[in-house]
Parts: sequence; structure tokens; C-alpha cells
Amino acid sequence: MSKYSDYMFQEHTKQFIKLEGFIEPTPIQQAVIPLACKGKDIIGISDTGTGKTHSFLIPIMEKVDCTKSYVQAVITAPTRELALQIYHRSLKMSEAQPKLNIRLITGGMEKSRMVESLKVQPHIVIGTPGRIKDLFIQEQALRVDTADIFVVDEADMTLEFGFLEDVDAIAGKMKKDLQMLSFSATIPHELRLFLKKYMKNPQTIKIEEKSNFHPKIQHILVPIQAYNYEDKLMQFIDSIQPYVCLIFANTRSEAASVAKRMRDSGHGVIELHGDLTPRERTKAMKDLANIEKPFVVATDIAARGIDIAGVSHVISLGFPKELDYYIHRSGRTGRAGRDGICYALYDKKEDQVIRQLEVRGIHFDHMNYRNGQWVTLEPLHKKKVKKDDPLEKEIAKIVSRKKQKIKPGYKKKRAQEVEKLKRKARRAMIQEDIKRQKKERAKQKMIEKRNQE
Repeated sequence: MSKYSDYMFQEHTKQFIKLEGFIEPTPIQQAVIPLACKGKDIIGISDTGTGKTHSFLIPIMEKVDCTKSYVQAVITAPTRELALQIYHRSLKMSEAQPKLNIRLITGGMEKSRMVESLKVQPHIVIGTPGRIKDLFIQEQALRVDTADIFVVDEADMTLEFGFLEDVDAIAGKMKKDLQMLSFSATIPHELRLFLKKYMKNPQTIKIEEKSNFHPKIQHILVPIQAYNYEDKLMQFIDSIQPYVCLIFANTRSEAASVAKRMRDSGHGVIELHGDLTPRERTKAMKDLANIEKPFVVATDIAARGIDIAGVSHVISLGFPKELDYYIHRSGRTGRAGRDGICYALYDKKEDQVIRQLEVRGIHFDHMNYRNGQWVTLEPLHKKKVKKDDPLEKEIAKIVSRKKQKIKPGYKKKRAQEVEKLKRKARRAMIQEDIKRQKKERAKQKMIEKRNQE
């Protein structure tokens, strides 16, 4: 079905979709929603920003019966920020169906007040595994065992953070015919074993993002030289005019320091890292949802899975240890057909990491900010041609040769020409070596002859 108007939903579900302003389902929504509405177990593999949250919220909206006052759907997320993000997106469900009771259950909220409020059970529970388990098993205040649907969002991250045991404890006390939906960027072996334990003939749906999710993103290498990352950032931060600029630091302390420095210099900044208090986290997520400020300073872990709309620029303060994290960082911009710019501040010691990313196919422009303007530098790993090396000169001529009309297969033909030159050079080297050896043997014979005389 190419449009949401083609679906035979209930009126309140249609109203929810209308409030969201959706016209056409994204690929993950188109694949998941019909199966989820039929009660199928699903393993969804998709990146952030592809619309996966609504691929489970819409079927839940369709299936929950507000006339029954018990928990009917449970959604877990590995961090408070992710749970809060899902909760904020679910609020329009309550607008479409005012009788719908949705509760956020996470750490950082006063437990006694939470237990008191659960005297009336919600229809939908959204929260972190640890706090849901606590209120369900230890406090026995939350009755999630009545639920028909269990969604495990960011399942690989749940495993990575060590929360899969909590999810296991919850699922183990739920219905035998429970419908389970799991969404993840990857499915590690240990996660597969867990899903096999609870799922019945699950449908695996893997969405490869199409080209409109990956327009041309410009990657720019910026040397810090004698500065540190923070000082270099402050040199050029006023030269960019972002809609939203996402700045990645490798540690919590670096993120906090950069955010403070930017705030002190008058920039509107949202912080997103593990050292925030529960109150600060809640405020940060509200600011993100409303795009209150143009700069977001975050760590990889805190920002993972959180969909930040309208990111026009990404700045990496050094490269992360995991190469995939750089891919995830840069993938936050350039979405929905828009262009994106990624600045990567680097130190000389990160040369090997940059080379590995280049091998993966990332092309870096090399630039620096000097005297109030951007200047283009030579490519970082440009091959130097030796003045006395005629072979390298000839190869350089072929590689840089401009043609009026590019014909099919020109790259292959160019590679063949280069290889032909190299073979010719190797033959010449062999011939020279043979001549040298002949001369050396002739010289040796003359010495031996003189010695005999």
C-alpha cells in the first residue's frame, strides 16, 4: 500500500496518522505494519531515522481496546532518553483517542509516586527494562503480564548495555501467546538466541536505506595542529550557519566542557551525555523535540538511537575508536534528500583511522580555517611524485588526464594503461639488473684472472 489512505484502519488510528501529518508509509512502516496488525512476530532491522517507531506505534494504536483497563502493550528502550523519545511520539495517540492511558516508566522518577499512580493500570507502558522489571516483579504494582504485545526497541543496544536479562525476566512472566516485535540496527548471535526463545516463526524485515536517505554528504578533514579539539572548534564555529549542528565528543567530560564553553560564548546548546541529572535529561529531550537550540553536543552512546530532526551539520571532535561510530555520526545529516556537511577535526595520530575510512569509500576534502576564512589544503594522503621517477610521472599523467567525452569503461582502460606502464618499467628493471650482473661477473673473472697471473 503506497498511501496511508489505502489502509483499513479504525477511525482513531486514522486520526493519529493525520495528526502526525503522514501521507505515505516509509519502507519499514510499509513492511512491518500489515504483519504486526495480523499478530505476527517481527524482527525489524533498520537504522534511526527510517520511521521504525511508528511502525510499531500504529499497530499498537489499532489493536489496543480502551474499554479494557489493563496493560495491553509494553515497549522497552535501553536508555531513559530513548524511552522518553518514544513516549513523546506516543502523545498524539492520546490526542487521537483521549481515553488511551499511556505511562512512561523509567529511572530518575520517584518510585513511591509511580506505585501510587499505578493503582489504575495504563493501556500502554513505555520504559526502561530495569524499572519496568522492578515495578512488575519486585513491587508487583505494574501488571505487564496482561499485555498482548511486547516491543523491544534498540535490541542490540539493550544487549550491549547488559539489560537483556531484565527483558528476559519480564518476558518470562508474560503470556505464552505474546506477540513480540524487536527492532535493532544489528542482530548479534546472543540476541538471536534470545529472540528464538520467545518468538514464533518471526518475520525478519531488513530495510536498506535507499539513495534518498543518503544524498551527497561532504566530509571535511580539519587539522587541529597545535590546538586541542575544543579550541579548534571555537575558531570556526561562527563560520557555519546550521539548522541543527550535532557535535560529537568521545567522552562525557569533553562533551560537558565543550557545551559549557559554547554556552559561555553565547551559543544555544543542548547537552546529551551520561553525566546529566534526570531533570537535565528530560529538559534536553524536550528541547530536542522542539528544536529549541541550533547546537547539540553529545557522546555516541547518549545520542545513539535518538532521532534528531533537521541535522544540517555534524562535527566530530576527533575520531571514535569504533569506525562504525563515525559512519553513524555522519549518517545523522543529509537525510530525506538534503545535503549534509561533516567536519572531522583530527590529530596526526589519527592518520591510520582516516586511511581505514578512505578504504571504506569515504572521500575527505582537506580544509583549514585561517584568518576568518576556509582554505583548501592538499589531499591528506596525496601520493607524492618523485621528480626523478619517470614512471610515477607517466602514471600521474594518465590518472589526471582530462577527456572531452568520457566513454563507458574508461576507468578500466585507464587502469590497463597504468598496468602496462608498470610492466614495461618492471621489464626495464629486469634488463638493467641482468646487465649489472653480467658486468659484475665479467669484472669478477678479470680479478680472478689477474690473481692467477
